[in-house]
Amino acid sequence: MDTACKHPKVRVVAREEDVEYVECLDCGQVFDSNEFRDMEIEEEVAQETEEDIK
Repeated sequence: MDTACKHPKVRVVAREEDVEYVECLDCGQVFDSNEFRDMEIEEEVAQETEEDIK
């Protein structure tokens, strides 16, 4: 079973005007840094929800 990469290590690979693109050093996925921040927020909310359920 594949587990989703949480992108623990990223590096900036490109910048265009006000958009910054980062690459995950573990899985190689490239995405804009705003998406990365959104993923972190979603992860925090999921963890908080999971803790509330317990």
